[in-house]
Amino acid sequence: METFEIILLAVLLVIVIIDTVLLLRFSAKDKQDDSGELLALIEENNKRLSGEITSVGASVKLLNDILSQNQRDMNQATLSQLRQLEERFKTLETTNEQKLTAMREAITTHLTAMSDSNNHRLEEIRKTVDEKLQESIEERMNRSFRRVSESLEEVYKGIGEMKTLASDVGSLKKVLSNVKTRGIMGEIQLGAILSEILAPEQYDTDIATIPQSQNRVEYAIKLPGDDGGHVYLPVDSKFPADCYLALQEAQESGNREAIDAAASVLISRIKSFAKDIKTKYVEVPYTTSFAIMFLPFEGLYSEVVSRGLVEILQRDYSVNIAGPSTMAALLNSLQMGFKTLAIQKRSDEVWQVLSAVKSEFEKFEEVLASAQKHIDLVGKDIDKLVGVRTRAIHRRLRDVQSLESDEQAKKLLDYTDI
Repeated sequence: METFEIILLAVLLVIVIIDTVLLLRFSAKDKQDDSGELLALIEENNKRLSGEITSVGASVKLLNDILSQNQRDMNQATLSQLRQLEERFKTLETTNEQKLTAMREAITTHLTAMSDSNNHRLEEIRKTVDEKLQESIEERMNRSFRRVSESLEEVYKGIGEMKTLASDVGSLKKVLSNVKTRGIMGEIQLGAILSEILAPEQYDTDIATIPQSQNRVEYAIKLPGDDGGHVYLPVDSKFPADCYLALQEAQESGNREAIDAAASVLISRIKSFAKDIKTKYVEVPYTTSFAIMFLPFEGLYSEVVSRGLVEILQRDYSVNIAGPSTMAALLNSLQMGFKTLAIQKRSDEVWQVLSAVKSEFEKFEEVLASAQKHIDLVGKDIDKLVGVRTRAIHRRLRDVQSLESDEQAKKLLDYTDI
């Protein structure tokens, strides 16, 4: 309705405008025209306008009806579309709900399956871990038991070895308590060292180093002397076991007086041994001016050295003391001296041989020079025969006809191939 009213107002406005235009037109023509004509014209114009207005009103009404119908159709179409959209939304909502329900069920099923699978795997892992852990524990326990068993076996072996060692110590005490046995033990040890370092011909065993003497030393090393002879170096082993053991027991007890007393007894015994060796085995020029006292244990040797007996024995008795290690070093030094002397002796012989070789080589050089001259002369003669004489013979025989075969030539010359 609002549109219709607007159109009607527009038509009225047009009529007013037209009347105004006509009035202006008539006023412009002739102001003196008759007012009746003007009124007739206006009335006629109003009738025409009234018809037009009626026509316009009908058109407007028709247009309004058309617009109303179109509006109703549009409303109907819109309502239909809205209903269709509503149905589609409902259908889409239903479909989405179904899809979401299916998706939810699928996810739930998948999660359930995944959970079951994870639980199964976790169970398998747990079983595997339990088995591995059980195996590891059993293996470690078995290893620990084996180690314990081995340790117990070693303990048992150690106990057995300790029993054996205790028995051996008892036997050793018995051996050491016997003076003769102690001497034999030191002699055996000294002999082993000598035989390992020196050759058998470099020392003698159980020999009288002084002529017409009844005293025999255990070992005597042969040292080179004048005129190709040799002198003896007496070596005798001594082992004052009772004095040494008494000193050790005193040191273990910590009693100073007992230590000094045992040390004094040991020093007196060592000096007595040195005096005995000097008196029985040393006499220049048959022997060296000194002898060696061998102490078979390093502990005993250390005690003697620490008591300052080395210089005393050398000065008063011309006796040097040696333990197992120092004895080996001394023998190695002597062995090097023997080798040096042997090289010096052999060097004179080698020098004589080289002198003889030099003389013979000079003679040989003269013979070679003479032979070289003869060979040069023979070579020159051969060059003459092969060169000059051969060419002369060829010139002489150039005009002589050769035989057809070599056999005929051999028969005529009466020779055969060499």
